[in-house]
Parts: sequence; C-alpha cells; structure tokens
Amino acid sequence: MAAPSVQPQRSSAKVETFVDNKRTEDIRQQNMAAGQAVADAVRTSLGPKGMDKMIQTASGEVIITNDGATILNKMDVLQPAAKFLVQLSKSQDTVAGDGTTTVVVLAGALLKQCSLLLSHGIHPTVISDALHKTSTHAVHVLTSMAVPLELSDRDSLVKSASTSLNSKVVSQYSSLLAPLAVDAVLSVVDPEKPDMVDLRDIKIVKKHGGTVDDTELVKGLVFDKKVSHSSGGLTRMENAKIGVIQFQISPPKTDIEQSIVVSDYTQMDRILKEERNYLLGMIKKIKAAGCNVLLIQKSILRDAVTDLALHYLAKAKILVIKDIERDDIEFITKTLNCLPIANVEHFRAEKLGHADMVEEVTVGESKIVKITGIKNMGRTTTVLVRGSNQLVLDEAERSLHDALCVVRCLVSKRFLIAGGGAPEIELARQLGAWAKSLQGMEGYCVKHFAESLEVIPYTLAENAGLNPISIVTELRNKHAQGEINAGINVRKGQITNILEENVVQPLLVSTSAISLATECVRMILKIDDIVTVR
Repeated sequence: MAAPSVQPQRSSAKVETFVDNKRTEDIRQQNMAAGQAVADAVRTSLGPKGMDKMIQTASGEVIITNDGATILNKMDVLQPAAKFLVQLSKSQDTVAGDGTTTVVVLAGALLKQCSLLLSHGIHPTVISDALHKTSTHAVHVLTSMAVPLELSDRDSLVKSASTSLNSKVVSQYSSLLAPLAVDAVLSVVDPEKPDMVDLRDIKIVKKHGGTVDDTELVKGLVFDKKVSHSSGGLTRMENAKIGVIQFQISPPKTDIEQSIVVSDYTQMDRILKEERNYLLGMIKKIKAAGCNVLLIQKSILRDAVTDLALHYLAKAKILVIKDIERDDIEFITKTLNCLPIANVEHFRAEKLGHADMVEEVTVGESKIVKITGIKNMGRTTTVLVRGSNQLVLDEAERSLHDALCVVRCLVSKRFLIAGGGAPEIELARQLGAWAKSLQGMEGYCVKHFAESLEVIPYTLAENAGLNPISIVTELRNKHAQGEINAGINVRKGQITNILEENVVQPLLVSTSAISLATECVRMILKIDDIVTVR
C-alpha cells in the first residue's frame, strides 16, 4: 500500500513589503530648502533698518529697492516650490499692499520648523491640519489685540502710512508722502460703498526733475506730455469745454491695399482740396458743439491727427492734447464726468466735460498739461511724483503705492495694531500657552508654530545692529508681564511701548501675512513628488 502524499502547509503569516520613502523625503526637503533660501534672500530687507537690494535686469536696467514683492518679482527663480514664495509676496501685495517681505520671512521660518517636525517622524497631514487650526486661532488673537479706528481720525491714518514708509529708500520724505497718501485715498472713498477703495481711481504720474519734496496731489488731471502746438496752437484755455475723442482727424484711407496713380497737377489739387474740405467739415462740427479743448486717443490705424488738421484746429482756437493712451480713457472720462466720442457725427455739447483751467506748465526741463477746477468731478485724484533721477522716482512710486494700500486696508478693515514685532511676540506667547492645553502631536506642532513667529522681532533687531537674542528675550519678558504693546524701537535701540511711538499698522497686514504664509507652507508640505512633463 502506497504512503499518502503530504501537502506542504502554507504559512498564515502576512508577508511584509518594503516601501521606499526616501525619494518622497528628499523631494519635500528639497522644496523646503528652496523656500528657505528665497526667504533668506529677502530677510535682510525687513524693517526700517533693513538693507536695500540692487537688481540688474537682463536689459541692463538697475533697480534699488527693499520692497519684497519687487525684489522677488525681478529674481529669476527656477525651483518650482521657490516660485510659490514669489507668488506669496504677490498675493500679499494684492490683499494688503504692505508686508510683502514679512510674509516671505514668516513662510521661511515656518518651513524651517516643519522640516524639524518631519525629522521627528510627524506625518505631513498632521502638521498641515495643526497649521491651519493655529492660523485661524492666531487671527482671532490678533483681532482681540487690535484698536478700532474711525476714518475721521486722520492722525492715526497718517501714522500708519508713515510706518510703512519708514522702511523705504525714501523714508526721509515720509512726513510729506504719508499725509498725501491719506488725502488721496479719502478723496476717492465712495459714501455708498464706504468699505471699498479702488486704487485705480488714484493715478500716479512720474515726472523727472526736482526732488521728492516737490511731489503734489492734484485735484484734477495731469498729462505727462506737451500741448500740440506745432502749428501755433494754444497752450492755455480758461472755461474749458473738453471733448475726449476716439476717432481720427485725418484723411481716410482705403479699406484695401491699393495705389492711386496721379497723372497731372489738376488731379493732385483735387485730392488735396477734398482732404482740406473733409478736415474742415469735421472741425466745424467740433467747434459747433462748443468744444475748445480736444483730447485725442492714440491711433494704431493711421495718424490720429495730421499737421494740416492741427493748423485748422489752431485757427479755430481749439487746444489739442494728442496721443492719449487707450488705457487712460476710462480714468479721464470718469474724472471729467464726460463721455468718450467715437464718431464725429455723435459730437454733442452734453458729452463734453467742463473745467476752469487747462494749461501747459513747465516742470523741470520738460512740460506737462494740468486740468484743474473740473465741474462735477468724479471721485478720482492724481498724484504728481517728482524725483531727481529715475531710480529715486521709481522707488518713490513703489513706496507711495504701499502707503496708499495701507490706508486702503484701514478703510476696508478699520483696526490698528502695534508694529515693531509686538504682535508677533504676543502671538507667540499666547499660542505657546494654548499649545499646553492641546493633546498629542497637535500641541507639539502649535508650539513650533509659535516659535517661528519670533523670527520677525529677531530679524528686526538683527537688521538694526542690535543683539537679537538679548532684545527678543527682554521683549518676551515684557509681554509676560502684560505689556502687549511693547516692541522694538530700532531708532532708540531698546524696547518701548510701540503704540506711544506711533509705530502702527493695519490689522489686515498682519492677519493676511499669517494666513497666506500658512497656506503656502501647507501647500509645500503636501507635495511628495515633482513630475516633469516634456
């Protein structure tokens, strides 16, 4: 009898498989290192004592600035994750206008802390969720610290604008530019929408020559060009009736490409006579509507106005400003409270704007045209920025834009908060206390978030040439004693009540910086691979 065959028994134990996480970790660390490198590049520019960057573009243009958004925008960043921080500064510039360096430095500090948490074996999703929860709590803490503001409190608005200008290249002119920025924003606030300000209603015109001290707010329009008086035209007009036209005062062209052969002088005279009659007919219709100032939009099809037309317009006592940019038409018509005219047949008196004075003014070595005393003027204003050279002029414009944005923030969210690193240290202290009440990994992540906020006062002290460790330790001690408005006074080199020193900023600048920096870091955390598509 044959022995029965014995079947081998299968093991019931599960087979463990090896998963290689090395690539994922490398990608994540690579992204974080790139982000930190971008943050370190602009960190020295933070604060009133921050350094400036000299940027040389591919075209050879040189820019000197310490505006975070401008520096990062001009940098040629190649690493994909590093580009997030460039976009982050642009987002902060769009939302608040100021704090573009702060938001990037804060994001860099958060990335450093996240890298540390990852090395301790904490999962990225846990860190990401904790960051989101902490960011929301941080915004509540900052809001509770803020001081309410009324738009009638002009001094507080000027103080906020001055604080944003103190860190700029043109900081010595903050006493002039800050009140100018406040007046400009308040003049365009619509009573029907008191929380909304459109900065497109404030036109900044740069003019070379003079100094920044010569910068002025013009209640009206300014054109960075001369009046067209090549044919003896007027350069000044009182009681102006202004027409904005989008058609050409020049002989028409054929619809198709073709050539006309003229065989004798009689035919030539006939063509010239027809051209003269055509132009005269148009100018008579313009004059009949009562128009005495003509703004002519730039044309790409043919000459917007010919020398012969300018001669006839000068004879008709009509002042002409030509080559108006298409993008400026909306602002001009809103300011003059008139309508653009697309065809000479539609030229009517009711479509004209009215002003007391249109005149050509000499500024420096060139000329500009000013329109003042506009009747029923729209809610717009113009700032004429002056500077001795192009570098100063460009930086003055960027600084003024930041100041305007700060005032706009206060209009939309009417709360002030202390500057000088005070809110960040107070936030770090309160978040540290809150972390102790949380359990598990979440509390550990919140603690590291709180530590990352100290990078702002640390950098402010470092850039001012102070001892950052002793300054931040003293600042932390003051806040522990209940002095929530204690901040770093970089001018005196010590800790003072920063509200009394008039160093204030809008709440929106701080809250958006924390929210945007956190969202950017969470996005980088979630990336575990980079796929290149060719």
